[in-house]
Amino acid sequence: MVDSFLRYIEFEKRYSRHTLTSYQTDLLQFTKYLEETYQISDPAEANYNLIRSWIITLVENKITPKSINRKIACLRSYYKFLMKKGSIKKDPTLKIKAPKVKKSLPTFVEEENLSKLLDQLEFSDDFKGLRDKLVLELLYGTGVRLSELIELKESDVNRYEKTIKVLGKGNKERIIPINKTLFDLIDIYKEKKKEKSASENLLITDAGEKTYPMFVYRIVKQYLKMVTTVEKKSPHVLRHSFATHLLNKGADLNAIKDLLGHSSLAATQVYTHNSIEKLKEIFNQAHPKSGKQ
Repeated sequence: MVDSFLRYIEFEKRYSRHTLTSYQTDLLQFTKYLEETYQISDPAEANYNLIRSWIITLVENKITPKSINRKIACLRSYYKFLMKKGSIKKDPTLKIKAPKVKKSLPTFVEEENLSKLLDQLEFSDDFKGLRDKLVLELLYGTGVRLSELIELKESDVNRYEKTIKVLGKGNKERIIPINKTLFDLIDIYKEKKKEKSASENLLITDAGEKTYPMFVYRIVKQYLKMVTTVEKKSPHVLRHSFATHLLNKGADLNAIKDLLGHSSLAATQVYTHNSIEKLKEIFNQAHPKSGKQ
């Protein structure tokens, strides 16, 4: 049933490859724990007390609350799947409580620094230069996730509407507008790409193959370190920057939610904290009653 569950979340729920790998690891760890501690080989036989004992063990082993919460989410999805299949009659995770996670503000790059990178830095006009610039422009200009970027097809770019179509989490499709500068860059890049590959994937490696997470990570890190000292230099930082800069410019929170592909507004509201910090900074710099000496 574990293999059946993994196929289900891969092909029906269309979870990302990263989530798929994480859930597979979590279920293997849980199964191993049941076998070694309780001589139970089938996770379907586990009850609330056994699951709770595993979570306590994870806490004692100093596993971070964030990782524990993902493992709990994995088990909840698994037992929900077993309920759906009729393999169990009661969900043992219903009363499981997730540990509280200290919320951290999303890391983002200042607008002026990204402008330096994308508007002032000279990218080479060969395939590599165009591809690297397109990776950065797409991540910052649309806020797509890394997995969504990798899966973009040439056919997902709408020439007439000036939009891209993205297949997000839970197989949910969304349409994102792109500006003329980004659209023109895509056109120029595609001409160069023809010389390397006939791949339907929009972004490809130097060898003409489909891109992969670490490949994109390396590109983003290489260029971000030229303009920022933020510790995190990942594709997700550009997604955070996209959302934060839109909010700072007065964009509606619901519109940002739709652009990011969030299922609830709560996930988007985290960006308001960065916006408030920006307002505090402006207040302290400019207001005569700010208390600044």
